[in-house]
Amino acid sequence: MSRYTIAALPGDGIGPEVTAEAVRVLHAAAEVHGFSIETVEYAVGAAGVAEAGDSLPPRTAAAVRDADAVLLGAVGHPSLAAAEGRRRPEAGLLALRRLLCAYANLRPVVLHPALGHASPLRPDRLAGVDLLIVRELLGGLYYGEPRSLTADTAVNTMRYSVPEIERVARVAFDAARGRRGAVTSVDKANVLEVSQLWRETVTRVGQDYADVSLEHLYVDYAAMRLVANPAAIDVLLTENLFGDILSDEAAVLTGSLGLLPSASIGDGPGLFEPVHGSAPDIAGRGIANPLGAIASAAMLLRHGLGEVEAADRVEQAVADVLAAGARTPDIARPDEPTLGTRQIGELVARAVTS
Repeated sequence: MSRYTIAALPGDGIGPEVTAEAVRVLHAAAEVHGFSIETVEYAVGAAGVAEAGDSLPPRTAAAVRDADAVLLGAVGHPSLAAAEGRRRPEAGLLALRRLLCAYANLRPVVLHPALGHASPLRPDRLAGVDLLIVRELLGGLYYGEPRSLTADTAVNTMRYSVPEIERVARVAFDAARGRRGAVTSVDKANVLEVSQLWRETVTRVGQDYADVSLEHLYVDYAAMRLVANPAAIDVLLTENLFGDILSDEAAVLTGSLGLLPSASIGDGPGLFEPVHGSAPDIAGRGIANPLGAIASAAMLLRHGLGEVEAADRVEQAVADVLAAGARTPDIARPDEPTLGTRQIGELVARAVTS
């Protein structure tokens, strides 16, 4: 029997609530498919500051390096919005990504047929939407130096090297080979020298993939394409800041941020987390949508552990639960009954084991 250790980092706000349901489903999948999962919880974000004065405590950092995969809930808390350095919850997430060398963020966007009503786009624009955003995660403005803030001046640096661009581009092209064979690379090469290097490097990498088509879009036009003709996009490749913005825009296609998963992969254990934030306004009320976290658990099974059949089973269970009419408040019609976070998690776990 294969045995895996998962470092569970519930984090802040609704993070513990949705992570608990993702863990429930992980154990259900392990039971059905004959492998063993041990999940151990560690603090991160504001929870890490409360525990150790650090948004990525040393105990957590040591544990994630030794785990087979990492499942994260969310980070962020209003009480620390003005915190600096490692006391800022988001700093713990950035440090975690760097620690794991998780340089490629995968964000699939698939429309569930039962939720067409939840999207603000017309049904004809949603037909056939199935895209994958591949976002570079360790470079650009979020990590570039120098950076500074004074009373009247702020500086951030957008910086990329050829090796950083090459490695994430290969992730995108490899993914496209298993999909519809098309990569759309996003930049701002008409203005930014960094984007000029990005475009040149992606073009060169693309020459090794004769079976994959490549197009380049400026980021402003890419944003328009995402809502005007999203079904035309297969794999969307972009740098860190643009990817952060475009992936949240793409989430609107599905009707709720609460539905979308992500996987951050690279040279260490993978990091798997829902796209949504900590949502402190609804924390503790038991109404958060756990499906993004559960879908992230499916990505953990697929990309982190190589348990592909188990991943397929979890994804099918999510689709079945939605098709049967189960809804959290964020995806329900005004006249539809709603279920709580735990109830949805229990339904998915039951669908996995049935």
